Amino acid sequence: VQLQAYGGGLVQPGGSLRLSCTASGFTVDAFAIGWFRQAPGKEREGVSCITSSADGRTYYGDSVKGRFTVSRDNTKNAVYLQMNELQPEDTGVYYCAGDSRGDKIATRVLDYDYWGRGTQVTVSS
Repeated sequence: VQLQAYGGGLVQPGGSLRLSCTASGFTVDAFAIGWFRQAPGKEREGVSCITSSADGRTYYGDSVKGRFTVSRDNTKNAVYLQMNELQPEDTGVYYCAGDSRGDKIATRVLDYDYWGRGTQVTVSS
């Protein structure tokens, strides 16, 4: 079982990025997939979550609500995080994670079974 997040980069404040999370060894449509980020010197925080296709719910942290959108493409076994209106405080390493309890909105690190390597997002002018 593997997850891989990619699509990070350097972007100016107000800009956009789309992160992708691809999975191998399991199908994302049956899992809840969470997005987390970790800024230097800070704890990893939950940013967003999308439950299984059968459950169909999404969650956003207060700091990203209205700016970030999570979605999935089951044909590509992938989940995406569209990030708009990025601000310097959005800087960090972004990770995706899989929770086999597909129908739970999971926001804590310990809720997740599988983790991918992160991708760096830097918002700076």
